Amino acid sequence: MMATKTDGGGTAKLDGRVERGNQTRRLVLRRTVDIASVEGLDALSVGRIATELKLSKSGVFALFGSKEELQLATIRAAGRIYLDAVVEPARQSPPGIGRVSRLCAHWLDYSEQRVFPGGCFFYGVIAEFDAREGAVHDALVRANRDWTDQVERCLAEARDTGELRADLDVPQLAFELIALMETANAHSVLHDEPDAYRKAGVAITARLRAASTDPASVPQLP
Repeated sequence: MMATKTDGGGTAKLDGRVERGNQTRRLVLRRTVDIASVEGLDALSVGRIATELKLSKSGVFALFGSKEELQLATIRAAGRIYLDAVVEPARQSPPGIGRVSRLCAHWLDYSEQRVFPGGCFFYGVIAEFDAREGAVHDALVRANRDWTDQVERCLAEARDTGELRADLDVPQLAFELIALMETANAHSVLHDEPDAYRKAGVAITARLRAASTDPASVPQLP
């Protein structure tokens, strides 16, 4: 009899609790990615988030369980935002130099438009954890490798289509493009210098044209 009663209404109640929990989790993570982009992942705590969002500390703790899990969940949430802002729009272009250009342009726009208030989320928190050990460090290493792999993959595709030179050193060029983007982010945030993005765009365009089989086909960024 108890099982029948639970089946009659328990599922709906459970579904409602799960959805409220998911909504709270999204609310928390939208706040934590913004905090971490400015103050770092160490600035996050269950108590602080509960106070700022007027939630119960026990409720936030039940969702994450520890400061480390809150940090890891924040990294995952930032990764999804990053994919939506930078990677997915570039994938709308066919493989080739156009996709590479769009990937770089979307990255510069992502930083300049302050999708995260502190600039590039990953640039800041990687510097915070690069010399440490542990799960948070390892998660950031994976995120950084994924981004590098994405840039290298786009460059390799452009080489395979014949738009970049066959002898192109893909890892080297990827390293240079990422360095230019990150430098623009750092200068803009530190000096409040929007022109850093234009300078990076000029430099990225020059590097792609130097590696291209048809320099005139490479659009000027941004």
